[in-house]
Amino acid sequence: MITTTALTKSYQAQPVVRDVSLHCEPGTITGFLGANGAGKSTTLKMIAGLVRPDQGTSTVDGRPFVELPNPTRVVGMLLDASAMHPGRSGRATLKIAARLAGVDLRRVDHLLDLVGLADAADKRVGTYSLGMRQRLGVAQALVGDPRALILDEPANGLDPEGIAWMRTLLRDFADHGGTVLLSSHLLHEVQATADHLVVIASGAVVAAGRLDDLLASSTILVRSPDRAALVVALRAAGIGHVAGPGDALTVDVDGGRVTTELLARVAHDHQVLLTELHQSEANELEQLFFSLTAAEAAPTQEVAA
Repeated sequence: MITTTALTKSYQAQPVVRDVSLHCEPGTITGFLGANGAGKSTTLKMIAGLVRPDQGTSTVDGRPFVELPNPTRVVGMLLDASAMHPGRSGRATLKIAARLAGVDLRRVDHLLDLVGLADAADKRVGTYSLGMRQRLGVAQALVGDPRALILDEPANGLDPEGIAWMRTLLRDFADHGGTVLLSSHLLHEVQATADHLVVIASGAVVAAGRLDDLLASSTILVRSPDRAALVVALRAAGIGHVAGPGDALTVDVDGGRVTTELLARVAHDHQVLLTELHQSEANELEQLFFSLTAAEAAPTQEVAA
């Protein structure tokens, strides 16, 4: 339903997005993760036809966004909740969107109730909190009854109740056959919501696949009283690592190349005392995220869906 192939974009000869390919299937929620400046928003804007790629293509329902005859009936988008006229009411904002989409205006009241803004429908958007604008943005994305959603940080500004509401809404949308591409910094929420994951670092995809499969990717935890010496030893051996948890280091097994035996031998050769060395599972998305994004040039880790 949502596909990109080798999307690439540079600004003033500075690469921002590099060969980003992703595929989001109907009935699934794909979490799109990356640090600030990693290229997430630029990628989403290229899918939406707001930024022209230097290379590569993107399609929604098999067609480039700009070729969709009525895009809002195919894909709903929330890229910037602040991009609303502050002087219009929430109801007026949705009525305009409904007219543009060519849908029955009675859908507006349904959506206001769905996103919890029925009581604030006639207030000006400029008086809305950030969380309320996010809810209105979601209503706008849904106004055309689309088959796909592309959302950039939709839970930003929401309280815990609002985050739980967002999770339920997106899960219900996907369970009814919809496709969701979701960018978020709330890692725990992505872990509770997403089926698939795409992680981007320095403009390039460093991991893509089913969330459960990626979380099962094995890592090794290693700790030494002389952490600096351990870092030097690992670097000398060409073994990638990231900090944490605590004062330990987390090492990726690199497709089985790195083992506990190898790490023990490296420590022995460099006369580094180890107080902890064992296989661990990246069962927390936060641990996986930091292990993938800490190394700028980490190779892409593909996991079969």
